[in-house]
Amino acid sequence: MSTTVTKGLTAPLDPLLTQVAARVALSAASRIRVGRLTVVLPDGSRRVFGDRDSELHGEMHIHDLEALKRILVGGEVGGGEAYVDGLWSSPDLVGLISMAVANRQGLALSKGWWRVPARISRTVAHRRNRNTKTGSRRNITAHYDLGNDFYRLWLDETMTYSSALFESPEQSLADAQRAKYRAIADRAGVEPGMHVLEIGTGWGGMALYLAGEMDAKVTSVTVSQAQHDLARERIEAAGLSDRVTVALRDYRDIEGQYDAVVSIEMLEAVGAEYYSDYFTAVSRALKPKAKASIQVITFPHDAYEAQLRGANWIQRYIFPGGVLPSLTAIESSLEGTGLLVTGVRDIRDSYALTLKTWRDSFFEHLDEVRAMGFDDRFIRRWDYYLSISEAGFRTGMTQDLQIALEKSRGRP
Repeated sequence: MSTTVTKGLTAPLDPLLTQVAARVALSAASRIRVGRLTVVLPDGSRRVFGDRDSELHGEMHIHDLEALKRILVGGEVGGGEAYVDGLWSSPDLVGLISMAVANRQGLALSKGWWRVPARISRTVAHRRNRNTKTGSRRNITAHYDLGNDFYRLWLDETMTYSSALFESPEQSLADAQRAKYRAIADRAGVEPGMHVLEIGTGWGGMALYLAGEMDAKVTSVTVSQAQHDLARERIEAAGLSDRVTVALRDYRDIEGQYDAVVSIEMLEAVGAEYYSDYFTAVSRALKPKAKASIQVITFPHDAYEAQLRGANWIQRYIFPGGVLPSLTAIESSLEGTGLLVTGVRDIRDSYALTLKTWRDSFFEHLDEVRAMGFDDRFIRRWDYYLSISEAGFRTGMTQDLQIALEKSRGRP
């Protein structure tokens, strides 16, 4: 059902294409079946779509009708670009995106012949970001090397940039991150004295936990220079340099065998064509019958395949070269590696709360963010990134899986 106030679209508009596109985009909103959408047009008039009594409500303030044209032509990517450019806003961005996700089939944000040029352009750009050894370093640098001080502003004291594991909503983020470390270590069968390989160092939080709390020896590899340098500083400050080695090394260049392997939200940066290489490297690094524990953000298989046809907004502007795998794609990539899945746990509710905490902290430190030289477009980009990610986990569109693996007997 739509309650229409027409005066917002009757004034002369220039160019005509924008007016037509705005009308078409608004007509698409009439297909909303889950929740309620309120659109506030530039002149203050409103249109309401969907179930007026629904508790699921999204509100979108259009500051320039160009925003609706961008959404019509560019779909999800165009909508994100328009938000970053300040063409629209929302008093509850997470709620609005959650409502859009719930209606994604009806809204069909990736369909339409008029979107073909934009989709081709995104596909070509994404393929330029292939995760070869050189490409991986370049892609990781684009996101993680914004500056350690930037991330330190709004992350918790563990400097962990992956989902925590909340045992209760009241638990602090730092304690929830340590709970995640413990769960990962338990799934990998880590015991005191073991030599553990970590693929993807981050800023050293997991390595510090394994060495400091579990008395393990750790070798951790990363391709991020900034993360490598800060992780080594933190490890030295903790007096654990004799137990932790951090190497600036691609996972494909790992040598030796270990008692266990852990890897937290690194597979997303590998790229679909390299999944088999990644799991082969994990298997090769494990001693026979040893275990690995992988934490990874995943999509349903249809959404995973859609990424391969054209980059989404996060792939284009936040994680170049990144692809969220599906559990089906992961299981397919394990064939021939000698790795067996022994357990899977979805902690997506914890990720939604982690992201909310990060976003709140980010906005609490806006003055410091601006003092670092980041402008309003950058702030809107990160607002959109954190919000769309939280909405994905809240709606179940994305999952965060802790996967336990074991190397089969007889594999070298």
